[in-house]
Amino acid sequence: MSREKNRSVLLVDDEAGIRTVVSLTLRDQGYEVLTADSAEAALRLFDEQAPGVVITDIKMPGMDGLELLAELKRRASDVEVIMLTGHGDMDLAVTSLRRSAADFLTKPVSDEALEVALDRAFERMALRAALREHTENLEQLVQERTERLLEAERMAAVGQTVADLSHAIKNVVSGLDGGMFVLGKGMETGEREYLQQGWDAVRGNVEKIRNLSMDLLNYARFARLDPQSCDPDEPARQAVEAMRHQAAALGCPLHSELKAGPEPAVIDAAAVQRALLNLLGNALEAFQERGRGEIHLRTSRCPGRYLEYVVQDSCGGFSDHAEETAFQAFASTKASGTGLGLMLVRQVAEQHGGLASLDNTPGRGALVRLRIPEPALDGN
Repeated sequence: MSREKNRSVLLVDDEAGIRTVVSLTLRDQGYEVLTADSAEAALRLFDEQAPGVVITDIKMPGMDGLELLAELKRRASDVEVIMLTGHGDMDLAVTSLRRSAADFLTKPVSDEALEVALDRAFERMALRAALREHTENLEQLVQERTERLLEAERMAAVGQTVADLSHAIKNVVSGLDGGMFVLGKGMETGEREYLQQGWDAVRGNVEKIRNLSMDLLNYARFARLDPQSCDPDEPARQAVEAMRHQAAALGCPLHSELKAGPEPAVIDAAAVQRALLNLLGNALEAFQERGRGEIHLRTSRCPGRYLEYVVQDSCGGFSDHAEETAFQAFASTKASGTGLGLMLVRQVAEQHGGLASLDNTPGRGALVRLRIPEPALDGN
């Protein structure tokens, strides 16, 4: 039985007469009474019966009432303890109050004073129980509301992603429809120009579908990081090597300056490499469209603070409008772009506890910075 619901009282006094008189009064007031002639016996009963309130004499042989009070509070901090004292022991009574006794009564104990003290003790217990129940219910309510809000936010995010993805697919389908229409015209008229235009449109939109599928797979793949200790320059080094032949074929200068390593850092190297490949790929496409510029990939380290990966190009940059939506899903100004590349870069940065930022000069070039705090993750 819980202490709050237990209406029993444990009476502790080494004098048999006082135990008898006070016990009769307590039973008349409707309480179940347990009695003990020593503090040691009281502790055994307290452990066995968990009485709601303990009434104890202060002066007893062996362990006295103050020592019993301290031990009871150690075992159950919320127990209500009422002290019995003689008229000459007021200093001890005050000391007991300072040590968290609920009240004290002077001998001989009047029925009215005993009733009032017990009423107050059990009322305090009931209030504590009600407050605890209210707090537990409130915590449960907050948890339930929080879970519902999180679920609503997840569903809203899923709905927005589905809507954006549907719009992106619709645009691709419209492009394919247009290309097939032009191809049909070319086949009807035998016009080679129509055939070429239609084929280019179909091929470009098929490429866009392929890119969209790959970006979606990469986005899902890096939804959960796998951080490991590694040379932080290694993902940048591999990204540059992967793009070097394509850059050479286009005639685009591709430079790297790697200064974050070789001291190890805890990062998801594959995720960082994928983010850098996206940035280098974007820069090469910008070079291909404009036919000018160069690309730089730089890494650096501020020990104990962050790692930084920077991809900078002088290939024209973003337009003002594109700059505003650069990191949004499915927002792209490129013919074969999916709008997920920079979103993936931001995802990788944020999952490492960092950030991705864009410095853009329309008509000149762009700089994307991926900054990861160090130590980035603890491997959990």
